[in-house]
Amino acid sequence: QVQLVESGGGLVQTGDSLRLSCAVSGRTASGYPMGWFRQAPGKEREFVAGINWNAINPYYADSAKGRFTISRDNAKNTIYLQMNSLKPEDTAVYFCAVAVRYGRYTYTAPKDTPQFDYWGQGTQVTVSS
Repeated sequence: QVQLVESGGGLVQTGDSLRLSCAVSGRTASGYPMGWFRQAPGKEREFVAGINWNAINPYYADSAKGRFTISRDNAKNTIYLQMNSLKPEDTAVYFCAVAVRYGRYTYTAPKDTPQFDYWGQGTQVTVSS
């Protein structure tokens, strides 16, 4: 069984930074695409950032470009989301997910929630104005 646990959320002010972590256990995440999503109250879950097995070409939603950076440490079975210049509209529960259905070492770059197979429980990020 695969488990993903997010951490690092909190209450910050506009312009602050946060670094989220997602630790995977039960199965190695090495070699699989992973991603970060977020869900604000009353809204659908949306894609934030994704990273392939080699971490060479991470990809982002327009709202995250230039402010957020996704990275991974395969040795630690962990991915990260560095969030800078946070805005009130970034307030949401942030989830990490892994897509195993495409196999390892694929160059598929999933962005849609149905493309991911396992999810964490989420961590709350609140940005005050």
